[in-house]
Amino acid sequence: MAFDALLKKYFTVVVLGLVAVMAYFQASGTMELFGAALGADEKLLTATAPAKPDYAALVAQQRVEPKSAEPILSRNPFDSVTGPLNAKPFEAPVAAAQAPDLSNPLAAPRCDDVRVSIVTESLDPTWSIAALQGPGESKPAIRRVGDQVGPSQVAYIGFNPTEATPAVWMSQGASLCQALLFATQPAPKPVAAVAPPAPAGQPAAGGPSAVPADIANKIQKVSETEFNVDRSVVDKILENQAELMRSARIVPEQQAGKVVGIRLFGIRPDTLLGTLGFQNGDRLETINGFNMASPEKALEAYARLRTASNLNIKVNRRGQPMSIDYRIK
Repeated sequence: MAFDALLKKYFTVVVLGLVAVMAYFQASGTMELFGAALGADEKLLTATAPAKPDYAALVAQQRVEPKSAEPILSRNPFDSVTGPLNAKPFEAPVAAAQAPDLSNPLAAPRCDDVRVSIVTESLDPTWSIAALQGPGESKPAIRRVGDQVGPSQVAYIGFNPTEATPAVWMSQGASLCQALLFATQPAPKPVAAVAPPAPAGQPAAGGPSAVPADIANKIQKVSETEFNVDRSVVDKILENQAELMRSARIVPEQQAGKVVGIRLFGIRPDTLLGTLGFQNGDRLETINGFNMASPEKALEAYARLRTASNLNIKVNRRGQPMSIDYRIK
């Protein structure tokens, strides 16, 4: 009876205790099950997780190869007569260019269709220039090694000791010819012989050409360094350079391996350059500011001579700088 009385007295407490115990065990079991499930999922994920994808390989797999109609064009199944549609046109083999015969260039034949007006030779072949007039050309033009003159090409610019004259060698295929500045050399005169005086405007025997009277009369000397020149004189000089400049030899001068100007030789007072105030041995350095030590600047100065109204020329005379001015009217 005592137990029943106690049970009745504390029935509510007993029920709540049992409920608490049941709730505890139920919660504990639930947590164990949840933890076991999580552990299994984590192990499963760890075991079956894929490696980091190789994006380069994926892109390569997805790359679409370009489609080509080459098989159809090469076979041409639609036409058995025409043949392949991509057949290349027939090209005749190009014959290899023949090198010119350089075994004896000093004895090369004359270039009859090329006229030489001026030759400037340098130790550096790229600096050597020549005024050449080719077939069909109305006036000379400045050329360098590698330039075309009609069907021929400038191979070399220099001096021919056999002919005793500056020369330009031209090549065309395997053939080689030379154009001489002084095609006809004066015959050597005996030591005791006395040459008769030359007519006015004509070259003396064995000597340089004197300036013609129609040109000399149009060059007015104002002072040693100042001249008035008629424009027609410039035109005649440019048109007849071979005859008027045959008295001078133009040689590029170097110092410490660098071109510093053009040295002028063979100048007499009655020649063209002598009438214009130059003296034998002068070193030409600039024309209107264009440096004669540069082939490009020399060509540019030459191209502007015909239209220039004033010329200022810097020379070195016996080691001293000097300036000569020309007013062209």
